Amino acid sequence: MGISSPGIGSGIDVNTIVSKLMAVESAPLADFDKKSASYLAQVSAFGNLSGALGTFQGALSGLTSVSSFQALVSTPSDSTVISASASSTAQTGTYRININQIAQSQTLGSGGYKSTTAAIGVGNKTTINFAMGTVSGGSFGLSGSALGASLSSGGLTPGSLTLNNTVIATDGSTRSARLLADAINAKSTTTGVSAKPSTTVTSATLFGGSGAANYGNVDTSGGGTYAITVGGVEIAAQASGVAAGSGLTAAALDSALAGSAVSRALADANISFTGTAADGTLQFSNADGSNIAITEVVSGTVTGGLGNSGTANVGSSTTAVGSISLVSADGSPITVGGTNPAGAGFSAGTGGAYIGASFAADASRTSGNIVIDSTNNTLQGILEAINKGNFGVTASIVSDGSTGTGATPNHLILTSTATGVSSTMKITLAGSGGNPPDPALEALLAYDPAGVQNLSQKAAAADTRATVNGIAVTSSGTSISGAIAGVNISALAVGSSSLTVSKDSSSLTTSVNGFVKAYNELNTQITSLGGYNADTKTGGPLLGDTTLRNLQAGIRRQLSSSITGLRGTSLTNLSQIGISYQKDGTLTLDNAKLQKAINSNFNDIAGLFAAVGRGTDPDVKFTSSGTNTKAGDYALNITQLATQGTLQGTLALPAETTIDADTSWTVTLNDTTPATLSNTATISLPAGTYNPSQLATLLQSSINGVSAFANAGATVTATVGDDGKLKLQSTRYGSKSNIHLVTASGTDTSAVFGSGSSVDGVDVAGTIGGYTATGDGQSLTGAPGAPVDGLKLTVTGDAIGNRGTFGFSQGYAYQLNALAGTYLGAKGAITSRTTGLNNSVKDITKQKDAFNSRLADIEARYRKQYTGLDTSIASMNKTASFLTQQFAALSKS
Repeated sequence: MGISSPGIGSGIDVNTIVSKLMAVESAPLADFDKKSASYLAQVSAFGNLSGALGTFQGALSGLTSVSSFQALVSTPSDSTVISASASSTAQTGTYRININQIAQSQTLGSGGYKSTTAAIGVGNKTTINFAMGTVSGGSFGLSGSALGASLSSGGLTPGSLTLNNTVIATDGSTRSARLLADAINAKSTTTGVSAKPSTTVTSATLFGGSGAANYGNVDTSGGGTYAITVGGVEIAAQASGVAAGSGLTAAALDSALAGSAVSRALADANISFTGTAADGTLQFSNADGSNIAITEVVSGTVTGGLGNSGTANVGSSTTAVGSISLVSADGSPITVGGTNPAGAGFSAGTGGAYIGASFAADASRTSGNIVIDSTNNTLQGILEAINKGNFGVTASIVSDGSTGTGATPNHLILTSTATGVSSTMKITLAGSGGNPPDPALEALLAYDPAGVQNLSQKAAAADTRATVNGIAVTSSGTSISGAIAGVNISALAVGSSSLTVSKDSSSLTTSVNGFVKAYNELNTQITSLGGYNADTKTGGPLLGDTTLRNLQAGIRRQLSSSITGLRGTSLTNLSQIGISYQKDGTLTLDNAKLQKAINSNFNDIAGLFAAVGRGTDPDVKFTSSGTNTKAGDYALNITQLATQGTLQGTLALPAETTIDADTSWTVTLNDTTPATLSNTATISLPAGTYNPSQLATLLQSSINGVSAFANAGATVTATVGDDGKLKLQSTRYGSKSNIHLVTASGTDTSAVFGSGSSVDGVDVAGTIGGYTATGDGQSLTGAPGAPVDGLKLTVTGDAIGNRGTFGFSQGYAYQLNALAGTYLGAKGAITSRTTGLNNSVKDITKQKDAFNSRLADIEARYRKQYTGLDTSIASMNKTASFLTQQFAALSKS
């Protein structure tokens, strides 16, 4: 039986011997661990470097844009009235802003309906067209009827009339339309309502009618006297003792009126006249609305005169009283009340309509159609159809809360989605198949500011109205741009405020300090990772690493070189704005020198940091650049300008073009290859007769009203040229710009465009610096591989050939940001270096595992050898013991 525990039989410490031998054999393992730890330390260091460089790049990203250095600050004195923002193109200064009116949308409301789901009308197919436009002329308000007969003698008692819940001050002296208007206008600031008196006109039959006079020959032969006055002006008189026909007759009255003295006296009283007494058409009028009293003053026995022929005339007095109209200042409804509104010519209630106005559709605004039939002829169905149409009008149903038998609480409310006077609605209805529109739908929805207004205006479309330094400006929205170049003003409330636009030197200083701080933090990290500490005689984990050295050298090289490609500036290096190196390699900023540069070269500082492009041609604008774009001056040559897709009519439009009922055209706009379904839609054109301008407006707004087009940003313009021909044009430029029309039903497109055909747009083409460039619409981009790689310019104007030169420069922040990008990311140098180090660690691990496997074999061999030696010695010791015993026994014997 063998020995189970090595060394017991022989006394040799086999385990200790093998352990010490294996300690010698495994010594190389420490080298593996040392190498692996070194590599892992470098991986960790590169991780720190990547984080620091990422932070540096993040700090630079906000400094690569010109706007970071050319910001202007706009400060209103009253921030409740306006807010504002200024671009780098704005001029500094102080401006006085007065906001007189805030833009709003038009809102229309219907009468009440009992149910939102009950059928309206009989379900006849009716097409309802919504157009947006502008109302001009006329006014919005109420037209009053003739004032009460008693007004000229008794006036209008106090409390008789209220407007928008304000009592109008009337009394016994309020005896004419003019005086009533004066009383109303005295409260207009409170009520928002003004009054216009109508011209007072005497009765058309007062002096006769139908060519026959009823003014009898005046006879004072009986001893009486006679005089006739108009508005207190004596027109004619007859003394006693004059027989009929020998004195005042209708013809004599006309002669008196023709006399200069009478004419002057009437004019002084603001009274004019038309017609003649001889043919019974004589009428007097007063334009200011004052009453006109026509009085016959008689004494004694007199015959003849007004309505008198041979009978006794005892005198007469007739007073003509005018009427007034009410005008809402902001187009909102007017509420009329009081104890006797009828005395003022009005009925109690709330209302208003456009009076004497005209409507012009706005071609830039969308229009659209909905079809109502037996499937959706309810308030709810109409609401859903309008909202689904997405053509600039939203619908809602509002309940006024009325209840009980006969209550009609539900009102359809329509609101334009845009503000501004051009968002006023016109709603027209047309039947189908030669049938008229459903009368019930017409009664509900027909609305024309120049005609029938079956809906009530609850709020008028309005522009923002303001003055800037005394110059009147308007805007369809609450934003006012263009009044001050480079400044956008947001109107918040009616009121006044000053606006100061100044250089934002604080932001610029912050940006420059941010650049210095970001560099110094990165420099500190680089020094820590790759530097050597003489005191501790230790180096950083990346001491001598080529990747770190290349990064540090690249940054310093870029910061030490001057900026090239800048046009029209004297700033080409950082020292000119106070940035310089210190002995420890960090940057320092001289704020006094920076402020001096801000004061003298504010707009040029951006070129030291950001990517800047400037051309000699003002119609060539810098859009963007790429990481491979090189700084320099490049000649620009344009061989083809971008164009728009166009459908040009060949037919000179007549004075009027008739569009038949059920006319629809299929429109394809800015389609692609292969075709995209959403780029094609069918539009319905309302039946009617249109002049060329109206037809262009109808077509443009109908196409732009297609929601799929609007969502894609695709729009068209329709114009009528001097030759009377209609042109339809996509607003997009380039090879992706196109417009095609096909008749679907009704009036054929040829009735409008003749034999005109569509021409697709083309992209701009040319070279930048003599290098190939790719056009896309009006954008021209330098081709890859060239110095202009990624340089993107927007080319407008109408000239081809040489378009001057374009200078492009890359500021320090832009260059360093691009440099950092080459080290970061999946393909960056740091990632590549880290990957290599990790792979080295993996290789060392494999080598270590293989070496450990060999050590196991070596240990097994050592144990086998020393176990065998142990066994042999134990056997020999056993033999020696036996022999010793035998020899001892022999010796005794």
